Amino acid sequence: MTRTTTSTRAARLPRSGIRAVADAARSTPGAIRLDIGDPDFPTPDHVADAVRAAAAAGHTHYGPAAGLPSLRSAIAERLSLERGSVCAPDEVVVSVGAAGGIFCTLLALLDDGDEVLLPDPGWSNLVGMCAAAGVSPRHYALDRSRGFEPNLDSVSAAVGPRTRAIVVNTPANPTGAVWPGESLAALAALAAERGLWLIADECYDAFAYDRPHVPAAVVSPDPDSVVTVRSFSKTYAMTGWRVGFVVAAPAAAGQVARAQEAILSCPATPVQLGAEAALTGPQDAVVAMRGAYRRRRDLALAALDGAGISYVRPRGAFYVMVDVSTSGERSTDVAAGLLRLHGVAVVPGDAFGPSGEGFVRVSLAAPDVAIETGMERLARMLGRDRTAA
Repeated sequence: MTRTTTSTRAARLPRSGIRAVADAARSTPGAIRLDIGDPDFPTPDHVADAVRAAAAAGHTHYGPAAGLPSLRSAIAERLSLERGSVCAPDEVVVSVGAAGGIFCTLLALLDDGDEVLLPDPGWSNLVGMCAAAGVSPRHYALDRSRGFEPNLDSVSAAVGPRTRAIVVNTPANPTGAVWPGESLAALAALAAERGLWLIADECYDAFAYDRPHVPAAVVSPDPDSVVTVRSFSKTYAMTGWRVGFVVAAPAAAGQVARAQEAILSCPATPVQLGAEAALTGPQDAVVAMRGAYRRRRDLALAALDGAGISYVRPRGAFYVMVDVSTSGERSTDVAAGLLRLHGVAVVPGDAFGPSGEGFVRVSLAAPDVAIETGMERLARMLGRDRTAA
């Protein structure tokens, strides 16, 4: 009898370094969680109420693969106001989280063996998505000296004969960088000139501090070559609800919906009605969260400054890349030791690509006291605790 085996494809998929740390933190009693980017705020009441009301009213059946028409229209209206140009509902696909949106976008735009350029450091799941989609990832390094902003020459040099798309991410995970409009415009022009798709991960668009977020589609000379992916997860503290959206030219959006239909059928109906309530209802919670994340950023940076620890200043999102290279250890070892010896969970920088080595990512999606205590313990581990002795 032939023994049943599992696929080599699944075995080749890399684990998320973020999830690996989260698993270890969950098994560490009393751990201070500065690892995962999961807002510690509750989903706004009016959003949760809308989901409950939808379920109670019987809106619990299949919906269209591209999402409910009412939500697609609400998203299109919001984007039209933001861009200053018309965004039509047939350009919008509601996705199962931004992760589902990005994966379906890769399936819709690229063929087996095509190459996509990813930012380095960049969100760790992108590499696994590429492997699952049969696409080859290739990194372009972000410039640490410029706050992890892109260097046009390095991106241009990374484009090869099989390159079909470039992923950009601003405000950025893990770096917190908010790319200047001129840098993004230059990258968009490069993509248009080379006939490449520009996939814009804008999941943290609501959280920009020192400079405004600029949507890629607004500065591109060819907006039809831009595919924008956003999420309700961070903006409305809805990570567990799993709802996001993709915005693209109608033909590309149709292919994204086709890919989603094949692998996910459709997004959850009650959750979409909750997302509609989030988008069209009061935005007070978003304003409050943005203020809290900015305050926490300043709190963390003040603690690091006081301990003499280097970092790259974040201008958005809710992360800080902290320089731990003076330890003489790899970032994976620093993160493991910080959790094992001091009970603080952070993500090693090498989880985000080669350029992340020498850093750990600190998530600010945690209460003030957790951030203060976590920075104190990190300083102690690095021998920078000025209160010791």
